[in-house]
Amino acid sequence: QVRLVESGGGLVQAGGSLRLSCAASGLTLSSYSMAWFRQAPGKERDVVAVVYRQTTYADSVKDRFTISISTSKNTMYLQMNSLKPEDTAVYYCAVYFEGGSENDSANWRYWGQGTQVTVSS
Repeated sequence: QVRLVESGGGLVQAGGSLRLSCAASGLTLSSYSMAWFRQAPGKERDVVAVVYRQTTYADSVKDRFTISISTSKNTMYLQMNSLKPEDTAVYYCAVYFEGGSENDSANWRYWGQGTQVTVSS
């Protein structure tokens, strides 16, 4: 059974940093495509970063966020720097892209439970 457990969210002031973690069990992360999405209140779940053939980032987070993986810990990370109030959202990790557009959350099979990130101004 695949399980993704997220941690690392919290409250931070604008300009600060956070690192989100997504610990996987039931599969080997390095063998799969992976991504981070986020969902603000009243909005759709939007892609933040994707590792599939290459690593891509949403324009809104480019040069501020970095996705990475620890194979020894079977954990993926999202390092978030220079945070802005508009980054406030619930952040989700996702694994196993099933085809179509990788920016569409419906095309990812496994999900973490989400972790809240709040950036104050």
